[in-house]
Amino acid sequence: MASSIQINANKTCLIVDDSKMIRRVASRILRELKFEPSEAGDGREAMELCKAKMPDAILLDWNMPIMDGLSFLKTLRGVEGGAKPVVLFCTAERDVIKIAEALDAGADEYIMKPFDSDILGSKLSEVGLLDQAHL
Repeated sequence: MASSIQINANKTCLIVDDSKMIRRVASRILRELKFEPSEAGDGREAMELCKAKMPDAILLDWNMPIMDGLSFLKTLRGVEGGAKPVVLFCTAERDVIKIAEALDAGADEYIMKPFDSDILGSKLSEVGLLDQAHL
């Protein structure tokens, strides 16, 4: 009998945030959760990285220069392979309308800043990218 899909085997996560500190903290947490993190400082840089190699997950900030998170998400979902990554909007925005807008545009889940390893791990588990054993 074939074994079930192995969850979290070398999963990749692109962190898209204009804050270097947020990217550094998220990278550390993701490595602890056995993900391979990569980083982009804005949506345009993230789009170039996605075109080169689509990640399994994207941790996406809302407010960024050059291309904001919502514009990136709408563009991502329209490109070949862009439906594949699980997108977690990571934002300080607490406006329910904006959160709904992100979910309508194709975000799979959202995380409020500030976040920690428990919150990020829980959200990754909710979207099926992290086995509960890793938490």
